[in-house]
Amino acid sequence: MTRPIQSTSAPLGALQSPARLGAALMVIAGILFAVINLLGQYGTMVQGIAPTRLAFWQYFIAFVFSAPWVIRHGIKAMHTSALTLHVMRVVSSAIGVQLWITGLAHVPIWQAIALIMLSPFFVTLGAGLFLGEKSTLERWIAVTVGFIGGMIILAPWAEDFSAYALYPVGAAVFWALTSLLTKRMTATESPESLTVYLLLLLTPINLALAVSGDAGLGNLAIGANLVGLVMLSAGVLTALAQYAIAKAYSVADAAYLQPFDHLKLPLNVGFGVLAFGFVPPGSMWLGSLLIVGASVYLLRQESRST
Repeated sequence: MTRPIQSTSAPLGALQSPARLGAALMVIAGILFAVINLLGQYGTMVQGIAPTRLAFWQYFIAFVFSAPWVIRHGIKAMHTSALTLHVMRVVSSAIGVQLWITGLAHVPIWQAIALIMLSPFFVTLGAGLFLGEKSTLERWIAVTVGFIGGMIILAPWAEDFSAYALYPVGAAVFWALTSLLTKRMTATESPESLTVYLLLLLTPINLALAVSGDAGLGNLAIGANLVGLVMLSAGVLTALAQYAIAKAYSVADAAYLQPFDHLKLPLNVGFGVLAFGFVPPGSMWLGSLLIVGASVYLLRQESRST
């Protein structure tokens, strides 16, 4: 579930067709990611696939689908003066992936997807602390409300609280760190460079984590059975979803597309109910309402100030 480099297009005033195309692609990507998460939960929770093994194959297969683009842009894009930052960024992304899939192995999909929506607030917090960006009152209000929503969903005071629920929160933190490193590196690195290094480094890092984790080198075979089909499907759909998001951001403005990203919550909740019978409690909707509301509020405030 790594995020592609986002680019924006011209203002959408007279571009109604691209706007509709971008929105449709974001919806398609949301559906694909919901199916991917469903496969991840089924593969790890039901079939017992080691999360590190699933993560390796999911992103290796996605890399294979991206290979023609990497070959076309790779050599030129690999010229960099920030190799250490590239490695840090991809390691952070890989850890986020591992935490996310491990979380899906233990907590209901509704809770995992609601908690991962905290990532933008960690980005906002980190931008003020580490990038020196101005921390406005509006940003602090949004971050505070978003974290209150996260605490309601996490419910650490409940008797049935599981520490595994912290894994999606950890994924949100590391994906936020990935975004912060990306933002810092855009001052000197091209989008092609950022993308090529992500694709090239993610597979060996995931392989190292898989070999050192529960999967082990001897247990990495994809297999010609249901387990293999789950991993193969997750990889193919990841490649398609990443392409859909990248294409959406190439034809429409990021600010316009952002609300469509929130559709991932009802999509994942709905699929979780249908597949596993995971019916979320009312507290999930209250917490999610606070998170989405704070996100929309922050987006509108940031749009007005630019």
